[in-house]
Amino acid sequence: MTYTTNIKYNVLITGASAGIGKELADIFAAQGHSLVLVARSEEKLNSLAVQYALKYGTQTKVIAFDLTQPDAPDRLFEQLHNEGIQVDALVNNAGFGNYGYFKETALQKELDMIQLNIVALTHLCKLFLNQLGAGRSAKILNVSSTAAFPPAGPLMAVYYATKAYVQSFSEALATELEQENITVTALCPGPTETNFQEEANLHGSGLFSKQFIADAQSVAKAGYEGMMAGEVVVIPGIQNKLTALTAQLMPRKFVRNMVKRVQEKRG
Repeated sequence: MTYTTNIKYNVLITGASAGIGKELADIFAAQGHSLVLVARSEEKLNSLAVQYALKYGTQTKVIAFDLTQPDAPDRLFEQLHNEGIQVDALVNNAGFGNYGYFKETALQKELDMIQLNIVALTHLCKLFLNQLGAGRSAKILNVSSTAAFPPAGPLMAVYYATKAYVQSFSEALATELEQENITVTALCPGPTETNFQEEANLHGSGLFSKQFIADAQSVAKAGYEGMMAGEVVVIPGIQNKLTALTAQLMPRKFVRNMVKRVQEKRG
C-alpha cells in the first residue's frame, strides 16, 4: 500500500542517478514533490529531469557533484542558497562498498568510502538542519543497510563499519528531534539488484545469492513509505528482518564467523 501525503516537499537526493536513489527519485517525482538530484553523472541526471518534467510536470534541479570531495557538501548548499532553493526533505542515498581482506584492499577507495558514507552524510545532515526555519516540517532519510546490525563484517570491514555509524547516528538524531516537526528514518536494505555489487567487487560472493536479492524499486518504495510515515527504522523484507534480528541476538563471535562464511566467494 503506497503512503501518500498532502504535504509536498523539496527533496534533495544524493546518488540519484542509479539504483535505489534513482528509484526513490522516481517515486518522489510521481508523488508531486520537487527534486534536487545530486550525483557525479550530469548526463544521467538531466535525462531523469526531462523524463520527470514530461511525465509528471516535476520541477527538478540537477547538480553534478562528487561527494567524496571534502568541500562538496558546503559547495552544494552554497549553490542552493545562492539560487534561493531551500530543501525540506533530505535523502542521503549516495554510498558504496568494497570487498576483500583489509590488508589487501586499496586504501584510497576505503578513505573515499568513509568520506562518502559517513562524513558527507553527517555534513549534509548538519547543513540541512541549520537551514531549516523554526517549526518547519522536514524529513531525513539515511540509507543504511542490514550490514549495520552484525558486530563486524569480515571481507567488507570498512563498509560494515560505515553502515553501523549511519544506523547509530540516524537513530540518535531521530530521538533528539522527537519534539520537533522533523523525522529521521534509516532505510536498511539487504542485498539489492543495483550497481553496488559491481562497484564493490562482489561477484561470486554468497552474499548475493539470487534467492535473497531484492529489487531496487521495492526497497525504494519501502523507504519512501517509511520516511513519510515517520518511521525510525525500515528493514524491507522478512529475510532481512530475520537477518538483523539474528545478528543482534546471537553470540558476537558466531555472527562474525557467519558473516565471513556468507561473504566468501564461491569457486
